[in-house]
Amino acid sequence: MAKLKSIYICQNCGANSVKWQGKCNSCGEWNSFIEEIVAAKKNPVKLPSLSSTTTESLANYESLELQRILLPDLEMNRIIGNGLVPGSLVLLGGEPGIGKSTLLLQLALKMTEKVVLYISGEESINQIKLRAQRIGLVNPNCHLLPETNWESISQVIDSISPKMIIIDSIQTLSSSMIESTAGSVPQIRECTALISDMAKKKNISAFLIGHITKDGYIAGPKILEHMVDTVLYFEGDRNYDYRILRTIKNRFGSVSDIGIYAMNERGLEAVLNPSEILLSQRDADLSGIAIAATLEGIRPMLIEIQALVTPSYYGTPQRTCTGFDNRRLSMLLAVLEKRCGLKMISQDVFLNIAGGIKVEDPSTDLAIFAALVSSFYDNAIINNSCFCGEIGLSGEIRPVRQLEKRISEAEKLGFERIFISSYNKNYQKLKGRIKIIAQQSVQQVLKSIFTKNE
Repeated sequence: MAKLKSIYICQNCGANSVKWQGKCNSCGEWNSFIEEIVAAKKNPVKLPSLSSTTTESLANYESLELQRILLPDLEMNRIIGNGLVPGSLVLLGGEPGIGKSTLLLQLALKMTEKVVLYISGEESINQIKLRAQRIGLVNPNCHLLPETNWESISQVIDSISPKMIIIDSIQTLSSSMIESTAGSVPQIRECTALISDMAKKKNISAFLIGHITKDGYIAGPKILEHMVDTVLYFEGDRNYDYRILRTIKNRFGSVSDIGIYAMNERGLEAVLNPSEILLSQRDADLSGIAIAATLEGIRPMLIEIQALVTPSYYGTPQRTCTGFDNRRLSMLLAVLEKRCGLKMISQDVFLNIAGGIKVEDPSTDLAIFAALVSSFYDNAIINNSCFCGEIGLSGEIRPVRQLEKRISEAEKLGFERIFISSYNKNYQKLKGRIKIIAQQSVQQVLKSIFTKNE
């Protein structure tokens, strides 16, 4: 029997130490070292002989054309690259209760033409059956396995030969080759390596559900995200019915793409046209509301920006954002005061992205600027107008990418005019029913967005 010894392992990066440390010297994380019991290796590792190792010329190698697996979930099928590559690993992370298990169980139950193995280390078969009944789906080719030991799981995989496996979750798996508890850094790293090796050799696609930490990152070593082919984050506000599936890494498709789902009593339903649900009624002329033509990955979306600017009576003005970067809001307020002469230093500012989503596209700057100005003057923006442009520190409106998609989406939803940057090349060639208003600076926009002149 191998001799056991105690070491300390950083739960953030996997660095080892013979004694506990308050700060990890490798990644700089504080209070991340946890004691683990491992087996000391007595015999040295025997290296393979040189004759057994061969090389391959890339020019002479004939690649195998593997046909992608089309998923019944249209949103997930699109954001992972129009189909699942056989032998690939997909890591899905998200907060507890956000709907990760429901999303992948729906996917497993809808794939009636493929053999799917759903491995659950957190729920019993009876609990999964109750969720399946609530969803209202039945699939005789979906096999359930409540198991956490990888050696037992691999035997089941060899016996039924599934085309896709779903593991809920990777933190519950353990291997007999590692003498440490499930969820530790060595176990997560080893089990993921074993799953990856099995998937590549047998062309089995695998979905791994991962827990996240209080900081919003997937629990375990960062190398876990490097070992898989695709990393997805399932996020959303519990106060809203909408969930966002966001691509962080994708070796076989685009990154920074999103899919939107609506949570209802039948599970998760894909939203194919998110712009319609993210826009409220546009008939009423209300101040502080502007529409932004944004782009998430390759998908154009129109979202509603809501702003409230009111005098501050408590000395220090408030700056509150929901769904937007607070530091970028401070920058836009400084541009407003410096370039347009609006005294924002004595105003409380509240900004909200309607629908509970988070935006990072800098092209929303112009819409946020318009909403702030509209609320400051308490004057509504011209009806059926939308905005698309990034604002620089000197007040210039900078061009944005893929302007054609944004204009096409705005025109499809019935908008009559769109404000863009005049620095966008060839915007004059874009023809359509929508009126394109090109501006160079925020001062020009300030004079042309209201229903009546101030």
